[in-house]
Amino acid sequence: MSKYQKISNKIEKISFDNPNNEIEKVSWYNIRDASKKELEYLRKKFNFKLEHLQASTAKVTSQRPITEVNKNYLFVILQFPTYEDNKVKQVIASEIDFFVGHGYIITLHNKNIKALDDFFNFCKKDNSSTLSYQLESSAIVLYEILKKLMSENYKLLDNNSLEINKVDQKIFSELPQKLNSEILSLKRNILNLRKIIQSHKNILKRLMAMKSSVVPRKELKKYYTELVDNSKRIWEITDNQKEHIDALYTTNESMMNFRITNIMKILTIFSIVVLPLNLLASIFGMNITNSMPFIGVESGFWLVITLMTIGSLAIFIYFFKKRWI
Repeated sequence: MSKYQKISNKIEKISFDNPNNEIEKVSWYNIRDASKKELEYLRKKFNFKLEHLQASTAKVTSQRPITEVNKNYLFVILQFPTYEDNKVKQVIASEIDFFVGHGYIITLHNKNIKALDDFFNFCKKDNSSTLSYQLESSAIVLYEILKKLMSENYKLLDNNSLEINKVDQKIFSELPQKLNSEILSLKRNILNLRKIIQSHKNILKRLMAMKSSVVPRKELKKYYTELVDNSKRIWEITDNQKEHIDALYTTNESMMNFRITNIMKILTIFSIVVLPLNLLASIFGMNITNSMPFIGVESGFWLVITLMTIGSLAIFIYFFKKRWI
């Protein structure tokens, strides 16, 4: 069974204590919104480098992923895609900082990664079904955390696929202008997701070189190879989704251009058909009474209207025979 301890309001600790194993137990410290107090606690207890502690509390979410091996611990910064908490459902990068050493693993984050908190709460209640409980290795705890976080990516991918299918069904039944914002929003989410996970494969390959005093090197490599394969699979799915949304965007743009071309064509035809009306109206509007035809004729007005109508109809019939309308 797990042993749970709340060190402070921001630090919680779980110990994977398997009574059947004579090996020293491993502990997971989960820290949310770390302040100077929590960093000082970590520095005194584990003697971490100050630059690593400072990097773990940096507010810049665009900092690159990091994997650094020190004498007594491994420091890792990784980003994972999550939905921003708003109506838009924008995919953003959420950062987790890992300190992995003999007998412990520490995660620092800003309370915006639900999957991590859910897994921690699951282990807090009963972790006897986890691989970490059986093997009691910090490298295995890290593997299970990463596996859980990567599995959440599939939910984002499934959601993207559903949204793409909706757009695909609506693209020929709705106005292109209405769909344009949906397509651009989807395109942004897919590109953000790809940008976040593009470094995972390289980081995971470095983690494969980790050593454990509990788990044989060959077995540990097998677990992290599974994560690398997962990362490749996720990248391939996002690649397919990117191609699909690009095709939908191109199709939607073509339909918008086609509609604009049709509108311009109609306006051009209308202006040309109306041209005889304007021409005759201008001619008969001149202040010349002596030589102007139909002036003084009782039905002169209707004769002018007839000329205008015949001129417009002639142009209209010409366009129709040319199949321009």
